[in-house]
Amino acid sequence: MALEAGMTAPDFTLPGDNGETVTLSDYRGKAVVLYFYPKDDTPGCTTEAKDFTALAGEFADAGAVVIGMSKDTAQKHDKFIAKHDLKVKLASDEDGKVIEDYGVWVEKSMYGRTYMGIERATFLIDSEGVIREVWHKVKVKGHAEAVLAAVKAL
Repeated sequence: MALEAGMTAPDFTLPGDNGETVTLSDYRGKAVVLYFYPKDDTPGCTTEAKDFTALAGEFADAGAVVIGMSKDTAQKHDKFIAKHDLKVKLASDEDGKVIEDYGVWVEKSMYGRTYMGIERATFLIDSEGVIREVWHKVKVKGHAEAVLAAVKAL
């Protein structure tokens, strides 16, 4: 079943960057921008992470935390953060359980072949843990700005 606005966001605890763990319910009282992306250090994913980083101060001022999630290892996330001076939290879902819980493990196609992969998607979760907005099949350009506007409208 696809997650939609108005539903409670599934909680999770995963390895994060810098040796920390990331638990969604730890952020109750704040809005959470949870974005899923295919792979560290690829062009679209790097641009998206840098766009969220550029607005990190504005997200914080609006009472929101930004968490990116992929199947990359926590160690790979650390390298990605260091290489691009990222200011967002990254969570590692190596077994893909959370990715499946959020319904973003999907069939994709490229150059005529189909495969399973992570759909670029973002969930805006309010301070009570309720999903307020969902963006599927995200186009990176202008996305971080659109999410920030939604956070400010909460």
